Amino acid sequence: MPKNKLVLDESVSFEKAIILLDKNGNGVLPVVDSDNVFVGLITDGDIRKAILNKQLDLEHIINKHPHKMDINTTLQERIRFLKSIHRRHLPLVDKDDKYVDFFVLDDLEFNSKPNYVVIMAGGLGSRLGELTKTTPKPMLRVGKKPILETIIKNFIDHGFNKFYISVNYKSEQIIDYFGDGEDLGVKIKYIHESKRLGTAGALSLIEDEVKAPLLVSNGDVITTLNFENMLDFHCGRNSSATMCVREHEYNVPYGVVESINGKIKALKEKPKVKLEVNTGVYILDPEVVSQVPKDTFFDMPELFELLMEKGLDTYTYKLDEYWVDIGHEEEFNRANEDIMLVDFE
Repeated sequence: MPKNKLVLDESVSFEKAIILLDKNGNGVLPVVDSDNVFVGLITDGDIRKAILNKQLDLEHIINKHPHKMDINTTLQERIRFLKSIHRRHLPLVDKDDKYVDFFVLDDLEFNSKPNYVVIMAGGLGSRLGELTKTTPKPMLRVGKKPILETIIKNFIDHGFNKFYISVNYKSEQIIDYFGDGEDLGVKIKYIHESKRLGTAGALSLIEDEVKAPLLVSNGDVITTLNFENMLDFHCGRNSSATMCVREHEYNVPYGVVESINGKIKALKEKPKVKLEVNTGVYILDPEVVSQVPKDTFFDMPELFELLMEKGLDTYTYKLDEYWVDIGHEEEFNRANEDIMLVDFE
């Protein structure tokens, strides 16, 4: 991000602006007044135009209406906004419009993370009935895009650009639509399941050497989960495998009796039970992938049980953001209603 800013006062000159802009090295110079209130930006392009027009008055050079955002916005909000306006930099201000920081996509080494993302998209989707008769479930549209495209773009928003997509049922529709990922600015390879291998079995077919933690997602899960935060959690605990979970509250429709050896200790009328449920998003360390049996139906819970039996540390990461598992038509319809309210479009 720019380390220097230009403070407008009586002594400021065109030459000083050029010197500070050059020192920043990224073609952008924030401009503030003497109270640090954000005034605008000067870019390399602004300087070139000023020289060509022989108009070196800073008041005319400064762009006083650039895009900006509040410092309290999230990383994902900033990235999505910049992508929508086709820019790579963004001034950040506080509630009083005072300059605080400068966000640059290049600072994130955007789209350069070493981690592969594996999306399991080979299921039949039979519980969705007629909806998946001619269309694989991951290609059903939520809003204007297929479910799978929304999943991929959510990962892209957090800097992931290497994907494996496991395909089986009507795989040609998925491959024809996404190709090698060039249109999305990413690399996509396909794992072809000649038979159904479950939610983990396809990992045994990965050809590349896995050198960094592997992110795995079911192909029917839409979420605004911060994948970077989950990855930091996984690495910070030296976890062999991390399962993303969310709290599910279940209302028992009956009166519950608690007893010991037949003696009643407590009565609870239709209590609420809170459980942590699997969301279908995981992170696995590289050596874990080798634990998946070859060419065998194998679900992810089986893999976690195997790791626990071997004494390896596994963790849960709690999801507080939006999440929907599109397993039934009811969830599919809800996702299409939610898209107007939730920021995953």
